[in-house]
Amino acid sequence: MDEGSIRKESQNGSSGYIRDVRTEEQQPAKATVLQKDVGLFSGICLIVGTMIGSGIFISPKSVLLYSGAVGPCLVIWAACGVLATLGALCYAELGTMITKSGAEYSYLMAAYGSVPAYLFSWTTVMVLKPSAFAIITLSFAEYASTPFYPGCTPPVIVTKCLSAAAILLIVSVNCLSVKLASYVQNFFTAAKLFIILVIVVAGIVVLAQGKTENLSNAFDGTSSSVGAIGLAFYNGLWAYDGWNQLNFITEELKDPYRNLPLAIIIGIPLVSVCYVLVNIAYFSVMTPTELLQSPAVAVTFGDRVLYPLSWVVPLFVVFSTFGAANGSCFTAGRLAYVSGREGHMVKILSYISLKHYTPSPALIFNGILAICYIIPADINTLINYFSFATWGFYGLAALALIVMRFTRKDLHRPVKVPIVIPGLMVLVSCYLVLAPIIDKPELEYLYCAVFIFSGLLLYYPLIHLKVKWARKIMSPITMHLQLLMEVVPPEKTE
Repeated sequence: MDEGSIRKESQNGSSGYIRDVRTEEQQPAKATVLQKDVGLFSGICLIVGTMIGSGIFISPKSVLLYSGAVGPCLVIWAACGVLATLGALCYAELGTMITKSGAEYSYLMAAYGSVPAYLFSWTTVMVLKPSAFAIITLSFAEYASTPFYPGCTPPVIVTKCLSAAAILLIVSVNCLSVKLASYVQNFFTAAKLFIILVIVVAGIVVLAQGKTENLSNAFDGTSSSVGAIGLAFYNGLWAYDGWNQLNFITEELKDPYRNLPLAIIIGIPLVSVCYVLVNIAYFSVMTPTELLQSPAVAVTFGDRVLYPLSWVVPLFVVFSTFGAANGSCFTAGRLAYVSGREGHMVKILSYISLKHYTPSPALIFNGILAICYIIPADINTLINYFSFATWGFYGLAALALIVMRFTRKDLHRPVKVPIVIPGLMVLVSCYLVLAPIIDKPELEYLYCAVFIFSGLLLYYPLIHLKVKWARKIMSPITMHLQLLMEVVPPEKTE
């Protein structure tokens, strides 16, 4: 812990005293300097920008495929938006009740104790967050490189190198400044909302010209299978995944009691409206069969309606994926930072940059893991199997809300949702965890469960017993990394 102060004095030479006084003045306000840079507008942009990735532009097909017709497809998109808003309202109560960053990690810790919180951070920091970052940047690289290879698929080496370059760029931006990362997020969110507006307006113009045949008799051919409708909901809810992004950075929000619920109440209905209107616009130009056959739906739409300006659609899909990757990186660093601070990850991850007041070790660690996930041939399959874990943790967080109504009555709750809402979210989460396993049981789900619980093999000796040999190994490594990166331990804010 003293290495930080050693570093502060030595790096400033003769002006060490002045610099030391300044940092001493700032350090108690470290939480303020590091963590109060995100306002309401940036919060909304983070939610919207991370939820809207590339899916709505490339493949909004699964919902239509399982629902069987245009009418129920649009109803399911809207219903999924309502469910996502209800889930986010639970997170609004949790986030204003426990104003710590780290989202589910902090809530599981408060409700159930150390072990479930550790298993969440182990799974999310090691697999879910970096692999999501890798997938989004691969999608970005594919779209960015396609124009240079007309008529064929870009070489794998090109997309992987471009993806790695995007990861390095995004991590660098996030390490340099929280404000800069917020501005980048705001810009790319504005870009994706602009292209959505273009698609929606073009769709309205087409409908105004009387081309409504795909929307008339919209409920003909509706699937009567409960399982199929369930799977349509399953795929729809995945498009809304990301409502909890702001809860990862609660400590960095200006006035979280006001801005967290407001950002959620504005951001998620906004995404719901965008999704429904974009789908209506697609159906104004394409029949359900054409939509299912299109390799990239928005590009097909652009070719038919926006020509000769159809090139703007793939360009803005590139912007959209880059913005989603930036949002993913922004929040992932905070989870590693918080779990390092609580002693569930190596201490160095909880250190913050002395110059920039960003959790740079945590961000760099997430970036390195993401680059490792780019190397294998196909990580999408791996991640699909891990997806059930995400909804498992959502369900545990909603259950934590119900549990703490009885076990932590003393906590101040600026936002209080009816207890029926978290109850409904627990049921939805149970369904979303079990549905893919029952629908298509595979051994891979078991491997994922084994990996999640294998974290306990590290938890028992390193965190529960706190064995001395681990500290002896980590101390010099931590000190050298601290000197190399110019990072210091966070001040206690409680």
